[in-house]
Amino acid sequence: MPLIRLLPDLLISQIAAGEVVERPASALKELLENSLDAGASDIRVDLEEGGIKTIRVADDGAGIARDDLPMALARHATSKIESLADLERVASLGFRGEALASIASVARVAIVSIARGERHAWRIEAQDGAVSAVEPAALNRGTVVEARDLFFNTPARRKFLKTPATEYAHCLDAFTRLALARPQVAMTLSHNGRVMARYPAQDWQARVLAVLGDDFARQARLIDEAAGDVRLYGWAGLPAYAKASRDAQFLFVNGRFVRDKVLSHAAREAYRDILHGSRHPAYCLFLKIDPVRVDVNVHPAKTEVRFRDAQAVHRFVFHALERALAGNQSGSEANAGETIPLPPSPMNGGGATPSPFMGRVGVGSFTPPPHQHNLGLAVAEPAAYYQMVAEALQAAPARPAVVEPGAEAPPLGYALAQLAGIYILAENDKGLVVVDMHAAHERILYERLKAALGAKQVAMQPLLVPVVFAATAREIAAAEAHQAELLELGLELSAVSPTHLALRALPAMLKDADGETLAREILKEVAEFGAAHAIEARRNELLATLACHGAVRAKRKLSLPEMNALLRDMEQTLRADQCNHGRPTWFQLTAHELDKMFMRGK
Repeated sequence: MPLIRLLPDLLISQIAAGEVVERPASALKELLENSLDAGASDIRVDLEEGGIKTIRVADDGAGIARDDLPMALARHATSKIESLADLERVASLGFRGEALASIASVARVAIVSIARGERHAWRIEAQDGAVSAVEPAALNRGTVVEARDLFFNTPARRKFLKTPATEYAHCLDAFTRLALARPQVAMTLSHNGRVMARYPAQDWQARVLAVLGDDFARQARLIDEAAGDVRLYGWAGLPAYAKASRDAQFLFVNGRFVRDKVLSHAAREAYRDILHGSRHPAYCLFLKIDPVRVDVNVHPAKTEVRFRDAQAVHRFVFHALERALAGNQSGSEANAGETIPLPPSPMNGGGATPSPFMGRVGVGSFTPPPHQHNLGLAVAEPAAYYQMVAEALQAAPARPAVVEPGAEAPPLGYALAQLAGIYILAENDKGLVVVDMHAAHERILYERLKAALGAKQVAMQPLLVPVVFAATAREIAAAEAHQAELLELGLELSAVSPTHLALRALPAMLKDADGETLAREILKEVAEFGAAHAIEARRNELLATLACHGAVRAKRKLSLPEMNALLRDMEQTLRADQCNHGRPTWFQLTAHELDKMFMRGK
């Protein structure tokens, strides 16, 4: 008896179904993609028992001709590509030609369709690999696909399904993602005879807000940036709307929902400075890119992609998101995405004009002794630091003695008092503003430290004794390929053998770090995300620590001019709405909200 034999066609399809059809939601996704690729403008989905018993998708798309119905259920048969050139720039959601055949191998499938221009509809059924003859049917337009009793013939697979409620939740997720991807298509979802979601055809902004809700709309920033043939648009949730899980993260590439580590990493890094590490941002982002520059033929379920130039895409998404999130709600929206210039100081070539709240750890009027120009040494002597800050703040502007009629108060208003030695109470045109003075000052110092460091060449700290460590072939390749970039950033790495690397210098600001650990972490990211980003992330962690130590402490009494100086600096600082740890720096209570608290007008 031969040991190697051909598998039966049904078993081949069932194996393929294991990759494509994991649960009812997987089958629903494939059927919805087929409807969208057929040019449907209205799609109706009906589920029973979470899709385990019935999945029915009806659309008004182009339909399937009578002679093509048997081919629709055949493996590796598709109308969406014909050649390798088509595959390399595929724009349709489906293209593998496996979905219907895979579903038909594990469920009872019936298709009724009428092609545009035809007078009659036709019906075909499939079960256990057997396909029925094509028969006449009644249908006005489009296609109706019905899949019943999922995994009825593979009980081992069926027992892994969860409860109908759980499976419905997964189906709802799949429906929601495709509703976001195609806002111009009206979509309706029913479960056990009850309409659960209905979205009319609308523009993408209205669809996002309809799906994600008003709470998201109030706590999100609109983003729309382009560079060449790449465009990123959508909504990025503010830190206040962060979640405990990643459920509210939606990424689309050319209208396809994806789980891509390059894009996810870029988004996570853009939120690094404004979000607590245990929270996850909410966003709905759409990336448009030339199909030639992205490979969608990576995963059977088509949820992964590969970019031809992943580092360039990463940089574009990271900077676009960072600029969108940098806008300060307390200040003018025109500041969003702009770089706040450094005030004149000895460190940036300007004069000695005092700048309030630019302390010893900052880049203000204080000039450290020559041997202390290393920013890493600038957090010592707290008593001297507070004395210097106090002197600088004496010249800070207070509230004008006479306010011109009709003149608007600054966005954060004017200080009224200090509460519990922690909070600044201020009045603006809207009502009452409450500011956490330490958190706010921490953000101001951090942004100025980053700007000061970015304007200077990165100092390198040579090691007296090089750190030699065993490295993988991947790490050695990354070190050699990016050697020039790493040197510019203060990191000198070279191969001393086919299996070992030597670390000969570190960035001066990271001289106390564990050299081997730092090198390994950076090399791990360099190949995918770029050397500059890998080094910058670790420098910023240190700068955040310096800013935290240098910020004005709680319980320190501030005068009204000092409080006003802090408010004005917040208005001119990017990302001033959150401290470096993701905590909010201020809240607004409007006059209307105060009236409601005191039941005025009732």
